[in-house]
Amino acid sequence: MGQEIEHSHFSADDFRLFEQKLEAETRYLGDLFAQKKLSQAGPVCGFEIEAWLIDHQGNPLPANQEYLDALADPMVVHELSRFNIELNIEPENLQDDVFSHMQLNLQETWNKCTQVAEGMDANLVMIGILPSVHDADLSLKNMTRSNRYKALNEQVLALRNNVPLHLDIHGRGHLNADHFDVMLESAATSFQIHLQTPLEQASEMFNRAIMLSAPMVAATANSPYLFGHELWDETRIPLFEQAVECGELAHRRVTFGDRYNEHNMLDIFIDNIRDYPVLVPNLSDDAQERMPHLRFHNGTIWRWNRPLLGFDPDGSPHLRIEHRVVPAGPSIPDTIANAAFFYGMMYGLTGRQNPGSLPFTLAKENFYLCARDGLHALVNWPGSETNSIRQILLEELIPMARIGLSELGVSKADNQYFLDIIEQRVSSGQNGAEWQRRWVAAHGKNMQALTLAYLRHQNSNKPVASWSI
Repeated sequence: MGQEIEHSHFSADDFRLFEQKLEAETRYLGDLFAQKKLSQAGPVCGFEIEAWLIDHQGNPLPANQEYLDALADPMVVHELSRFNIELNIEPENLQDDVFSHMQLNLQETWNKCTQVAEGMDANLVMIGILPSVHDADLSLKNMTRSNRYKALNEQVLALRNNVPLHLDIHGRGHLNADHFDVMLESAATSFQIHLQTPLEQASEMFNRAIMLSAPMVAATANSPYLFGHELWDETRIPLFEQAVECGELAHRRVTFGDRYNEHNMLDIFIDNIRDYPVLVPNLSDDAQERMPHLRFHNGTIWRWNRPLLGFDPDGSPHLRIEHRVVPAGPSIPDTIANAAFFYGMMYGLTGRQNPGSLPFTLAKENFYLCARDGLHALVNWPGSETNSIRQILLEELIPMARIGLSELGVSKADNQYFLDIIEQRVSSGQNGAEWQRRWVAAHGKNMQALTLAYLRHQNSNKPVASWSI
């Protein structure tokens, strides 16, 4: 959940003092690493999911503050735009019937959320990019009233010397446009999967998340359209990378990175200081032990796989990995299945493959190929006799995920039910992106009608592989 700030204007002294506190907290974190004082709890799982408010015509509805006031749930919060919200679920131990329980919790929260939306003559939808959103919707008039977002916009543009943000996406079609604020970011809505892991496993698990980003985005792609243009299967990837671009190409704020983690996760927080100028110098009075400036600065660098610092219920600091490559939707069963698949693959790799078997350059190349082409992508995968990501998923990765969940102690019923959803999706070739394209091929490029058809299927609570056209 994003942290609110007191104001949006900063002085040179604010930046200087923030940088001093950031460096001191990074040294403190180094001491925690050296003394092995980070939490050993885990594996613990959790997630955040972003959603759209829309009207009955399928258009985005900029009313999140009114909506949140009516909902009054601290686990559901605003996002950058007035037509987006974010749902958070309490973390749970990764064992037993955890996924059934997560689905129940998400469904209960979602039912409550949709009831409030209906009371406002609105709907809620989970999708990577809303097909019906227009460029004109992404304006400052629709920015959530928050100092945090106002400051983000001002500081990104300042780092760019007020040069407009340039969107240039080549896919099945081509979109080329300039934008004068950061609101483009709000068109990309995600399902962010969290994994807390003991300190000694964190680096290896982080590298596994990087390696597995390609098959995850291929299996889950749900964003083929932006402003009426058919682009990548997961257009959310290039959109987000370009939407807050304010640095050198080598150090983009939204990035896949340039290498695996070689020593320990402390290196990434050191890189944060070296490679990324402070974006918003939000000064805090919290104790150094809470590392508020380090955590805030890290929150302004959007790696597709990002290390996060948090705290256990007893106050012990912990490390967790945030896997950001997956879009929201298409349905609640699909959502939980996506999480189960990720965790299963992460632990199924143990003793079978390691990230070193796939050079980082190929892991990165695979990621963008799968974001562009989805289940049709051709990739390089260690030990595989095929380049088809679809075959690799069916023949290797889904079976490996089943083993991983079994070894974690996840119930047999959860293992079968949720990974069957992934297997049926890949076997049919119908993820969210493919369903949207098939619908347009059958009914024409009416983005509002597509959005409403998608919503009807989402509300059926059936996995996308079974959706009719």
